Amino acid sequence: MIHREGYTILLTTFAVLALLVFVVLKFSDLKWLQYLTITAAVVIFGLFLQFFRNPARNTVLNPNHVIAPADGKVVVIEEVEEPEYFEGKRKQLSIFMSPLNVHVNRNPISGVVSYFKYHPGEYLVAWHPKSSTLNERTTTVIKNDKGQEVLFRQIAGAVARRIRFYVDTGDTVTQGEEMGFIKFGSRIDVFLPLDAKINVKLDQKTRGGETVLAEI
Repeated sequence: MIHREGYTILLTTFAVLALLVFVVLKFSDLKWLQYLTITAAVVIFGLFLQFFRNPARNTVLNPNHVIAPADGKVVVIEEVEEPEYFEGKRKQLSIFMSPLNVHVNRNPISGVVSYFKYHPGEYLVAWHPKSSTLNERTTTVIKNDKGQEVLFRQIAGAVARRIRFYVDTGDTVTQGEEMGFIKFGSRIDVFLPLDAKINVKLDQKTRGGETVLAEI
């Protein structure tokens, strides 16, 4: 399945590549150039297709679990100061998404969106320590039925320059459902209570909507 965020880009890319192949086939008799152009067009379009793929995920709803909001690799597990909303210490987990990962973002817990804000900003590489506070990003806080809150941020990177989000303050959301999409490589930070039990390790691969990051 292809994600809706990719429809326009895929159609535009297909049209441009098809035109390029047509021009080369019509105006060049060089067989190697024709084969090279066709091969390159197929590879490029294939890469765009795999980037915008939206595979089904089996989310097992559990109010005690915080699931991964994205596919990628765990690059940060540490105790930090969270200044925007909690104004105190929290456990932070960060997931880096390469251009080869699925880029659908999902709700880590079920509950009500108690806070949401979009921040315009810079485009530092996603693994830069200051990308969490300087880059274009969104901040979302979900409060569950027990009053526990989990904060997570979509963060744009040096290549990713378009964040999509489908939630707002006051929305009721379900664990594992889509909440957004980041185009072309990025990062998500998750901030948890200090007593949360972390279930993942550094460099571990995650599957959005399925991997249990922590228990609260």
